[in-house]
Amino acid sequence: MGEILKTVINLVAVFAIPFIIGSFVLYGIFKKVRVYETFVEGAKEGFNTAVRIIPYLVAMLVAIGIFRASGAMDLLVAVLDPVTRLIGMPGEALPMALMRPLSGSGSIGIMTDIMKVHGPDSFIGILVSTMYGSSETTFYVLAVYFGAVAVKNTRHAVLAGIIADIAGALGALFIVKVLFG
Repeated sequence: MGEILKTVINLVAVFAIPFIIGSFVLYGIFKKVRVYETFVEGAKEGFNTAVRIIPYLVAMLVAIGIFRASGAMDLLVAVLDPVTRLIGMPGEALPMALMRPLSGSGSIGIMTDIMKVHGPDSFIGILVSTMYGSSETTFYVLAVYFGAVAVKNTRHAVLAGIIADIAGALGALFIVKVLFG
């Protein structure tokens, strides 16, 4: 069962992105949309958005730096470790589960540190890699992108994002346990 699942996941991984991109291009051609010109126009808008989000990005990065440097991350891991051990999540993976909703670059740093200690092919290495790919930088998105377009009421988005991040971490734990035991 595990080998069949690995084969299916590998096939989906190889063909998913090219299929999605190709589908968009073909749909655009079918609808007689000037695909390349529309893409370039969107890229121009993306650059303008990037300039508008810089203040929000700086604020978020400073807040994350303070969170990590103050020891709050270590305290939160110590409090949550006994609970996560009950479901089979190693405490070493907790910093990744906690940082990923906050920062992509912060979670890459944590993942790199974990890989150096445990190795990329270890259970923990595979788990944190899967967590990285199965979750989003929720608070980064809320702070930066919602701030850039002046969205003020984000409480429902915060709750939905937190639920999705928890589901992503639990889903990553489940699939890694099934495939890599």
